[in-house]
Amino acid sequence: MPLTTVVLNVADVARSVDFYTTHLRLQPVGEVSAERAVLDAVTATIELLRLPDPAEPSTWETDDLQRGFRHVGFKVDGVDPFVARLQAAGVAFHLEPIEATGNVRITFFRDPDGTMLELVERDLQYTRVLDPAGVDAERALGVPVRPRFDHVATTVADLGTTQARFAPLGFTTIGTIAQPHDPRGFDIHYLKSGDTVLEVFTYGAATSERAPQLRAPGFVAAGVAGPDGADAGFRAVGRRGGHAVHADEDGFPVVLAAPA
Repeated sequence: MPLTTVVLNVADVARSVDFYTTHLRLQPVGEVSAERAVLDAVTATIELLRLPDPAEPSTWETDDLQRGFRHVGFKVDGVDPFVARLQAAGVAFHLEPIEATGNVRITFFRDPDGTMLELVERDLQYTRVLDPAGVDAERALGVPVRPRFDHVATTVADLGTTQARFAPLGFTTIGTIAQPHDPRGFDIHYLKSGDTVLEVFTYGAATSERAPQLRAPGFVAAGVAGPDGADAGFRAVGRRGGHAVHADEDGFPVVLAAPA
């Protein structure tokens, strides 16, 4: 039961459609209106919802020690050509392209409403492989013809609690990436379901809380096929765009829908 969609609040749906179709080559699915658009990202969709009135100021911070949502990641055939086009369009970067731990080339930038996005080139080389079959299935996806949704990242207080929360939804930990150079005691864990991944950050340093926000710009929730939120142990936090939104112990919001 993979991640099926990423729901975002945006100030201007048409502007965001133009951004994602121009720079990430996502493709509209169905009708695009002033209130909503759905974009195909190969392995999932990106759902854009016009911000409610009044909107709330976002409490999201760039510091990954803040628990809950961190970024949305896409696999690409090459990072640098995308970066050149984004820079030519005046898009500001949070992290210029680098060769990162795990033998991948990555970069981070924001969409027009502040959602952090990552581009990833090449397959990860894990510090520890925990599920060889899962890693083989991930690599069998191959080099994407156009940017492919890969993961949503979240910072958590306790890895075991997160693994137990998402295991009933079909997520298994396929590998880890150690970050020994980071004084905060940073490790990344990859919980895979289907063709998508929940990228889980853990730290030895203290982390901060953030309550889910359904009326602020940026990330609203990740959609996943699974049982009703109450049955899965997530707490209800409200409704947005016709979705019932729940959250886990770290404030990471999800939309849980019955499997197709």
